[in-house]
Order: sequence, then structure tokens, then C-alpha cells
Amino acid sequence: MNSFRNQRLRAHVLPMSTAWLFNDIAEAKGKQELFTRQSPQVLKALREAAIIQSSESSNRIEGVTIAPDRLRPLLLGNSKPRDRSEQEVQGYRRALNEIHTRHEKLPVTPDTLKHLHAICQSASGDAGQFKRMDNEVIQLVPGAAPVIRFQCVSAKQTPSAVAELCLLYRHALDQDNIPPLIAISGLVLDFLCIHPFRDGNGRVSRLLTLLALYQHGYEVGRYISLERLIEESKEDYYECLNRSSQRWHEGKHELTPWINFLLAIIRRGYAQFEQHAGQIKAPRGAKTALIEQAVDSFPAQFSITELERSCPGVSRDMLRHILDRLRRQKRISCVRRGRNSLWQKD
Repeated sequence: MNSFRNQRLRAHVLPMSTAWLFNDIAEAKGKQELFTRQSPQVLKALREAAIIQSSESSNRIEGVTIAPDRLRPLLLGNSKPRDRSEQEVQGYRRALNEIHTRHEKLPVTPDTLKHLHAICQSASGDAGQFKRMDNEVIQLVPGAAPVIRFQCVSAKQTPSAVAELCLLYRHALDQDNIPPLIAISGLVLDFLCIHPFRDGNGRVSRLLTLLALYQHGYEVGRYISLERLIEESKEDYYECLNRSSQRWHEGKHELTPWINFLLAIIRRGYAQFEQHAGQIKAPRGAKTALIEQAVDSFPAQFSITELERSCPGVSRDMLRHILDRLRRQKRISCVRRGRNSLWQKD
């Protein structure tokens, strides 16, 4: 809410670096429809990969991990969760599905935020409920005592703070004509500073980001995992969040670091989407093309495990079949066989 009070966003001066990010994203969004006309097989493969990567990465950022061989049956099949971690990963996938299919019917309101929390945190006893006790953002430093990095909004003030945030966000868009990407940046930053739930705030913030982007026509997260890109930039994520949350309670925080971080993630997502959708030809099998593209992106040597991680949703048998075909074409050679086989590009 503090990013929106006193018309802060309207008065905020964007540096040239932010303007360039805006320009790149606008250009990429203009190509979005062209790329979404690709072969249904191509888009299906990209969507499946994004679902798996998003569910895995958003939970892994919070320290929740599951075995790699459980991802596909758990997220795309009918496998039942075996433990709490698998419940949380599967819950995130259900929340993603809710946004993918119903984003137009999910206004940014406190009820929607609690609804998304209830889905992705269904294994917890307070799923869908705002925190009952005050909380802080703690920084853990090896060999040192924990440090309180940020004092969040109190539990007592949380319901009114979230309600105000949602109201001011809608007002910024409808009345102040704030560019959607700037308003979304402020929305997510303020949500994280309020920290309305006991647990799961980071995951709900990423779902909220996806929801708000969809509602304004930015659908890159349907085909490329923005959560994976955030995980790959985790140090920058925490650094920019820390910088932009300083003096937030006073309404004197610096918005630019967080805005630039979020815009950079979106731009990277579109760049990857263009790379995949623009280079893969429909007559070729979608998964075959994804495997070949992954192989081309590797350095001289790569393992089948690395290839498997780059092609979520593709079976190991399929990977071996394509690797064998590339070997016969003398494009690669096998350095080591077995379950942990190693390959080299020729």
C-alpha cells in the first residue's frame, strides 16, 4: 500500500534503464500472438515444461524439494503426494491451474489472495487465513546469529493493509492510468512487505505476479517458467527486494531496484519464449525439437541428467532415443554409458 499512497507511482521518475526494459517487453508482447500460433504440440510441450519448472522452482526457493523422478507423475499425472513437500509442490501446481484457466474471474482482492494461499498451502492448518501472530523476514548468515532484515506489518493491521493495497492497485490502474507493469511491481513489492500469511508468502507473491500479468495480456508465464528465472537470479531477487523495502514503512523506499528486477525477469521470459517458439518448426516433433535445442545449448560435454533437467516432461527413453539418433548422425558421441551417461558434441 505504501508504494501507492500519495500518488507515489505517478510521481515516480523512471530511469533510462527502466525505459529500455519497457521497450523490450512491449516489442516482445507484440510478437506474442505470432508465437502462440505455433503447432499445438510445440505449445503443449512448452506449457508442460513451464508447469513442472514453476512448481519445482517456486517451492525450492523456499527450501521445499522433492525427488526429480516424482515431478512428472505428481504434476502431470495422477500420482498422490507421499509427504508434506510433495503436497506443497502439487498444491502450487493446482494454484497455477486456477490462474491459467480462471484469471479473468480472479480479481485482485483479499479473498483472491486467501483463495490462492488455501490452494497452494492446503497441507497447513492455517491455509487461506491471514497470520495471527506478527512475523519478520529473517536473514540467516552461516556462523552468525539470525538477523531481522525486515519487520512486516503487524497481524492486527494485516487485513486492513491488504484491503487497502488491493483497492489502491485497482485505483492506480483505473483512475491514475499507471502503466500496468509499474502497478504490478508495486503490488507485489507491497504484498511481500505486508507478508500477510504465516507461511507461503513468497509462493503466493509469484502466483500474484502471474495472475496480474495474465490480466494485462502478458502471457509469457504460460510457456516459460518465470519462477525458474527468479530462482536462477535468487541473489539478485533478495538484494533488490531488500533495497526497495528499506524505509517502506515510512513511504520513503526506493522502487526502482525492484521494478527493474521484475521487468528484467519478464524480458528474459519473453526472450526464451521467442527462442523456443521461433526456432522450433511445427512439422518436427515438439519434444524432439526441444531435446535438440537443449543439446545445442550445452557446452562440449553434457550428461543425460543435465539434459533431463532441461527437458522436463520428456521421458528418459525419449531422451535416449534422440541421443542415439544424433550419435548415428555423427553430431554427438558417447563418452560414458549407463544411467549417468556422458555425451560430447562433435
